[in-house]
Amino acid sequence: MTDEAADARTSPPPSPWERERRARTPVTPARAPLSRERVVEAAFTVLDRQGLDGLSMRQVAAELGVAVSALYAHVSSKDDLLELMYTRLFDGFALPEPDPERWREQVRDYARSGRQRLLSHRDMARISMAHVPFTAELLPHLEALLAIFRAAGLPDRIAAEAGDLISTYIDGFVLEEGMWQDRAARHSSDDSSPARPDWREMADEMREYFASLSAAEFPHLRALAGLIVSDSSDERFDIGLEIILRGLASYLPDPESSAPRRS
Repeated sequence: MTDEAADARTSPPPSPWERERRARTPVTPARAPLSRERVVEAAFTVLDRQGLDGLSMRQVAAELGVAVSALYAHVSSKDDLLELMYTRLFDGFALPEPDPERWREQVRDYARSGRQRLLSHRDMARISMAHVPFTAELLPHLEALLAIFRAAGLPDRIAAEAGDLISTYIDGFVLEEGMWQDRAARHSSDDSSPARPDWREMADEMREYFASLSAAEFPHLRALAGLIVSDSSDERFDIGLEIILRGLASYLPDPESSAPRRS
C-alpha cells in the first residue's frame, strides 16, 4: 500500500454492538460531603467578602450550594458558628513553657500573634469581643497565659486581670484597624463621593493641624504634634503593649526588699 493510499484511508464504521450503546453521560465530580469544617470555611469566605453584618446562615448555605436546613446538622446556630470560627483561629497555636526571665517577651509574642490572628479575617475583632474564651478548646490557652504571669511573680490579683487586659487591648486595637479599613474601602468603591485621603494623608493633616494650634492654649499638642499620630500601626501597637507590660512589671516584688538582710 502506497503512502497516498494510507493517508486516504478512513476510520472504519462503528460496529453493530457499538451502535447499540447509549451515549455516555458526562461524569460530574462528586460533591464533597458537608461537614463542620466546610461550613466554617464557607463562613470565613462570606465574612471576608461581606463583613459580620452580612454574615448569615442563608449566605453560608448559598456559598456551599445547599439548603439552610443542611447547616443545622453541623452547627446549632449562628452563635455556635461564630464560636467555631473564633476557636479555629487558635489551631496550631501554643504558648511556650513559662520562663520567668523572658515573661515580657513571651507576652509580647502572644499579643502580636493574637493581633495577626484577628487581622487574618475581616471583623474577627468584633467576634472576639463578643466571645467568652472559656470553652474546652480555649481553656488550655488561657491556662498557659496565666502560668506565664504567675511564674513571673505577679500577685494573683494582678495575674488574674492581666490576661483580660491584654486580650481587651488586642481586640480594641484590631477593631479600630478594621473600622478604618472598612471606611477606606467604602470611600474607594463609592464613585459618587468625593475623594477621601488615605490614613497617611490624614495623619499628615492631623500633625499639621496640631502644630498650627496656639502655643499658649495647646502647648502639649503642639510639642507632641510629630509623635501623637503614627503612620505605623505596628509601631503604635508595640508602644501600647509596652506601656501595659511596664505597668504589670511595677507589681513585681522588689528583689532588694525580698532579699534576706545581712547581719
